Amino acid sequence: MSTAIAKGILKNDMFPATKIWVSGPHLANLKHWEEMGVHVTTKNGQVLNNCNIIFLGVKPGMLNDAISDCIKTLPANFVCENVLFVSMLAGITIDHLHKALEVLSEGLHVVRIMPNTPMSVGAGACLYTPDDRTTNGECEILEKLLSSCGICEKVSEQIMNAGGALPGCGPAFMYMVVEALADGAVKQGVPRAMAIRLAAQVLVGSGEMVLKTNKHPGILKDEVCSPGGSTICGVTALENGKLRATLINAIEAATLRTKELGKQ
Repeated sequence: MSTAIAKGILKNDMFPATKIWVSGPHLANLKHWEEMGVHVTTKNGQVLNNCNIIFLGVKPGMLNDAISDCIKTLPANFVCENVLFVSMLAGITIDHLHKALEVLSEGLHVVRIMPNTPMSVGAGACLYTPDDRTTNGECEILEKLLSSCGICEKVSEQIMNAGGALPGCGPAFMYMVVEALADGAVKQGVPRAMAIRLAAQVLVGSGEMVLKTNKHPGILKDEVCSPGGSTICGVTALENGKLRATLINAIEAATLRTKELGKQ
């Protein structure tokens, strides 16, 4: 997810690669970052020493280890001030983040985000929720960065888990839809590569129709379904297969798992 955000920012010339630092436990795993022109290191403290916006992209259970490495690798005279921490850790609340980060400094500013991988091609969706210490100016800077990768919306933390499951997990669900639609076309004799291109473009175009017309998706669906036509027969097949109920259940399952991760 961190790579997707960075690619989106760099793709739109929002921030120079030379001002981006990335750390990880093994340099061999950071080769793709190096190829993007950013600084790479195995020392978290080096990132904190050079940046004032820190994206936390570790697994939830690794948060304390990441912070401990920061403390061990920071310069002796470093003072942690005017730093904004942006967390992508699923399920980890702002209160939890404050408690974990207070070993670096009290009063740090924290924002939770839930981005998605399409941000790497400038077509992502990201939700963010700031703590009560984060300034409007900091929110504007962060929103400008994230908006360069797609749409970005500010929400209350109360809906972060449920709201975040849709953009965060939704692409995986949609890839399955693209694959299934393509398989259906292949079954009817369409070449595989063409079927995948058409299925992907159908999703892109349908999404754009919803965003640009502001019509309810049910209305847009009805506009395609002529009486006794092919589309309504296909819609009936989807209803018989419980497509909508299955997608609703997928979002619910992802949300519940996100909440579990926050408790671990």
